[in-house]
This record gives sequence, C-alpha cells and structure tokens, in this order.
Amino acid sequence: MINLNKAFLPRPEDVKEHWELIDATGKTVGRLATEIANKVRGKNLIISTPNVKTGAKVVVINAEKVVFTGNKINTKEYWEFTGYIGNRKEFTPKDLIKKGKAEYILEHAVKGMLRNCKMDKQLFKSHVYIYKGSEHPHKAQIK
Repeated sequence: MINLNKAFLPRPEDVKEHWELIDATGKTVGRLATEIANKVRGKNLIISTPNVKTGAKVVVINAEKVVFTGNKINTKEYWEFTGYIGNRKEFTPKDLIKKGKAEYILEHAVKGMLRNCKMDKQLFKSHVYIYKGSEHPHKAQIK
C-alpha cells in the first residue's frame, strides 16, 4: 500500500509491467492517439512520474478501421522527404489505407502526442504495437 501523505517516487524496479489491448474500430484518430499516449506514459496511474517508465505496453488492433472527423480522410496530408531536392511525397489517409499502411496514421498521431525527448522515443519503440487486422503475436502477454 502506498502512503500518499509522503512523496513517493517509483523506482524502475517498483513498476510492474502490464499490457493493454485497444480495438481501434470506429474510434477517432486524435482521441485514440491521446488515449494511447496517456497509457504508454502512465498518466492514468497513481504512481505516474515523468522520468520513470510507469506506463503500460499497448497493443492496438484494427488500425485500418479508424475514423476521421469531417473531410480529413481526403484533405489531411502526410508527407515524407526522400532527401533529394524537390522529392517531397504527399499522402492522404485514404491513400495510406489503400496501400496497406494504415498503421502509419496512428503511429504519426501517437508520436505527435508524446514529448520530444529521448525517453518518450524509447517508450514509443518498446511500448506501442499497432496492427492492421485483429491478429497480433502478443496474445500470451494480454490476459
């Protein structure tokens, strides 16, 4: 039991690893990204501390079934730069879903919700798993 009348700073060995499964079917991209980022950083826990990895490992399934509000599915643009002059490639969410890269939409949104620091980049790489369909290889970890 944690005594909340004293300052409690969790050490990495005090934190228990847990996994969460989120189904993205019918959820709005931004709201879902906020939910994922808060769970990964541990903001929903009572022992939340900015400098300790207290969050859960999050598995997101059905990433191709996310919803955009308004006409963003046709007008929002993602882009990447190849490194050569004039080679900026632009994509809409509809294009990405057609190409089979629906995970990129949620990855981009969640990265935007996390802080721009070394720890949060590590958190994203090790705590966020996004899959297009309902099949995923983490069934043993999720109870």
